[in-house]
Amino acid sequence: MESAASPSCWAIVAMTFVSMLSNDRAHGQPAVAVAPVARDTVVVDQQGHHYAVKTMQDGLQWMTVNLQTVLPGSFCYDDAAAQCARYGRLYTWKEAGAGCALLGSDWRLPTAAEWQRLTLLQGRFSGDTMAARRLAFQQLMTGGAAGFEAVLGGGRAPEGGYARGEAHGFYWTSTSLDSSMAYYGNFAKGSKALYLQTDGEKEEALSVRCVRGK
Repeated sequence: MESAASPSCWAIVAMTFVSMLSNDRAHGQPAVAVAPVARDTVVVDQQGHHYAVKTMQDGLQWMTVNLQTVLPGSFCYDDAAAQCARYGRLYTWKEAGAGCALLGSDWRLPTAAEWQRLTLLQGRFSGDTMAARRLAFQQLMTGGAAGFEAVLGGGRAPEGGYARGEAHGFYWTSTSLDSSMAYYGNFAKGSKALYLQTDGEKEEALSVRCVRGK
């Protein structure tokens, strides 16, 4: 995993959504129907973990804490239970999808396009700019106005080493590039920006947020 995405990585998944924004504006319509942020609700997994949920501005229900369901292919950062309590578990790409599905009632791993849309909404439609990425980071991090409460849980390499805790929050998407790679979101503390990246090795273990809705 890299510490920042190139502009081209961001642009690939943004193209369809930005085109939709442009078409709506051309016809005199609001760029996106922005739903109000709902009050917190809670979903409980099969192991009794409780997860706060918000309906975000994109109209989807997002967990506002990281997944903690214990599954094969999931890990605590540095193999320390205290890290799981603080940051949730880290999951391989396959187990990330399985963990969301176990919540039932149409819960799933968000797509890259859904992460992109959430970012553009928080970035106030200012396009693929560093200013938008920084504003999204500020809004979506713990204590931010969006109530999303992202954390910097780092990741686990396929061979087992842990890295970048308290420096990066890596979040899987369901969008696969090929049999070994997938998109992921990267909250980068150094640049204080949110990136969408394409270099996620599916055997890496990253944080997970689940969503419900269309």
